[in-house]
Amino acid sequence: MNNQIQNAKTFTSLHRKGDPVILFNIWDAGSAGAVRDAGAQAIATGSAPVAMAQGFSDGQNIRIDAALDNARRIVSAVDLPVTLDFEGAYAEDAQGISENVKRALDCGVVGFNFEDQIIGGAGLYDVAVQAKRVEAMCEACESAGISAYVNARTDLFLKASAEAHDEAMLDDAIARAAAYEAAGASGFFAPGLKGESLIGRLCTTTDLPVNIIALPGTPDSSKLAELGVARISYGPVPYRQMIKWLTEQAQTALQYRG
Repeated sequence: MNNQIQNAKTFTSLHRKGDPVILFNIWDAGSAGAVRDAGAQAIATGSAPVAMAQGFSDGQNIRIDAALDNARRIVSAVDLPVTLDFEGAYAEDAQGISENVKRALDCGVVGFNFEDQIIGGAGLYDVAVQAKRVEAMCEACESAGISAYVNARTDLFLKASAEAHDEAMLDDAIARAAAYEAAGASGFFAPGLKGESLIGRLCTTTDLPVNIIALPGTPDSSKLAELGVARISYGPVPYRQMIKWLTEQAQTALQYRG
């Protein structure tokens, strides 16, 4: 418990605007060890690669028990803070969120990604509803005695093409960031946002550390740091690159017939 408490404090301290922590997302204990050996300061799962590595699609299609068993093995394999992409916490109401968060904390993780899209449904939760859900997650962490980092994610930008991202959409995101901050969130995650001016405005408008995902077409890390980003993650990109390499190698090997 003491090590988990310290890891939670360490992980939070890594989020500095203009000096972002780099999280190269992993999916199991083996990939976590490889990223640790590469010099990572912390380890982050990605829900999509965790699911795909087990033969499932993203969107809480891997059972929570399997996801938590995987998280427990990752925590045991590395001596770094581990943050869990917990999607929608496998629950809708505050009680279910609280119970599942405490189960995850029992695995040793010190952070969560928590998204506002309605998994299995359409669109996003109303901002007031999602703020209550964020509050439930934060209160569960406090009740457990772990100051876990709650990275409140908005799916506004993933639900629209990059060409549709505009100031009005950013205003919606900023309103969500304010509501999630008031609910106790530690950071704000805007996956899919790529425009430099929009990222810069988001970073200057919210006090929360901003997380941007390094998808193709996103500014490079040095530019994101210049814009004020505090956390850069890679989501499913590492897994997809690994699978592409594996497929190509297998195709080459299987061409040989003697």
